[in-house]
Amino acid sequence: MSDEITFETRGPLGLITLTRPKALNALTLEMIRLMHPQLDSWAEDDSIKAVAIRGAGDRAFCAGGDVRAVWSAGQDGEHSPGKRGHLAGDFFREEYLLNRRIHTFEKPYVALIDGIVMGGGVGLSIHGDIRLGGERSLFAMPETAIGLFPDVGGSYFLPRLPLGAGLGLYLALTGNRLKAVDCLTAGIATHLIGDAEEEAIISALEAADWSLGLAGGEAALLPLTQTEPPAGSLEPQLAAIKQCFTGKASVESVIEALEALGNDWAKETLETLSKRSPTSLKVAFEQLRQGAALDFDDCMIMEYRLSQAAMRPGSDFYEGIRAVLVDKDHAPLWNPDSLAGVTSQDVGSWFAPLGDNDLSF
Repeated sequence: MSDEITFETRGPLGLITLTRPKALNALTLEMIRLMHPQLDSWAEDDSIKAVAIRGAGDRAFCAGGDVRAVWSAGQDGEHSPGKRGHLAGDFFREEYLLNRRIHTFEKPYVALIDGIVMGGGVGLSIHGDIRLGGERSLFAMPETAIGLFPDVGGSYFLPRLPLGAGLGLYLALTGNRLKAVDCLTAGIATHLIGDAEEEAIISALEAADWSLGLAGGEAALLPLTQTEPPAGSLEPQLAAIKQCFTGKASVESVIEALEALGNDWAKETLETLSKRSPTSLKVAFEQLRQGAALDFDDCMIMEYRLSQAAMRPGSDFYEGIRAVLVDKDHAPLWNPDSLAGVTSQDVGSWFAPLGDNDLSF
């Protein structure tokens, strides 16, 4: 049994618990390698009718992938895109395969996303059927702040958010955080559970009539969910987000729209974008543009190519992790340091096929 992730059965329910609370349940390669075959096993087990996943502790569901470990492994300067046996290749390959396994899982999959859910934690939850937002839920895809891009299927789900691709692009570029009610508004959460006790939720799922499929689980949860949630802070900004982030041809055109709008929200958003990696902004923009027209598998193949480009020596990823997670000075020196310095050829190189090392299923 791992001290990072546990698996148990509660009647017809398979229950996964991420058990790294001191690390905010950040996802490691060991956790990925244990979870994927467990899902395969439960998919074949007729006694298991549904699966739920939660994070230990009271701070986080999962705050992301263990990118610091990937950063550390990359410090040797070795770079062979998609190389097996090297963490930079293995971590993203196996994480994305796990994301796909969740996306295609044959039985209802329920994520209890109370607490921080970011990056890799989004990949463990967003592709499931039911996503239960608690009062402490805090969602973000903050990758442009560390020289990455919104991965774990971001190219697929962000352009397809119920309120439109503009909202997805806003979340991808800014990395801004959404609290519980705003997660429901955006479609990140499917239900709000407020301050409902976690064990009460698990018990309800255990007692659900799964012969009804997903509807049985939703019916069992109904007494615990908030049917009239309070107002959030996202909804008043939706019109401005649509105006500035929908149908734009480039990151520069987004910035022009924000400058033209000129209100306090627009100024704050411009300030946020000014701190993000210019390369990441342009890569993420192109990623979501392409992702809107791709199926899930092709999105994941594209994202794997992007992940390996991000691991190249001298990329903004190494500077971003240094600034945010290692030295914690939050003063990254991006290269290039402006959008004008990032050429279309630079961006295009991120999307180049990897030949035999491409992600395959």
